[in-house]
Amino acid sequence: MKIHNLVKELNLTVYEEGASLDREITGGYASDLLSDVMGHANQDNVWVTLQNHLNIIAVASLKDLAGIVLVQGLEPAPEVLQRAREEGITLLGTPLHTFEICARIYLTLCQHEPGAR
Repeated sequence: MKIHNLVKELNLTVYEEGASLDREITGGYASDLLSDVMGHANQDNVWVTLQNHLNIIAVASLKDLAGIVLVQGLEPAPEVLQRAREEGITLLGTPLHTFEICARIYLTLCQHEPGAR
């Protein structure tokens, strides 16, 4: 599934398109612990978090993640938005809590990509 499909189906806010909204998503990962994401998220996953600082962009870049979804209506801090733009990281948002958006992402990915994780 492509990022733009996920944005449309889940009504996500696009704060930064990153390199391309046509990028494929192979799964997702939810965590607010950066070391956990670095150790366990997979390339092309979308990362769900409430963290809102420069280090999330660094981790997303390091792991080559498809994008980041900020939860609970958080808007990216200006420096986070600028760094996402510079690094080509897709930055999305939702008013939903982590549990609910993860369930929706999972169900949406499974409908389109049965092997998604």
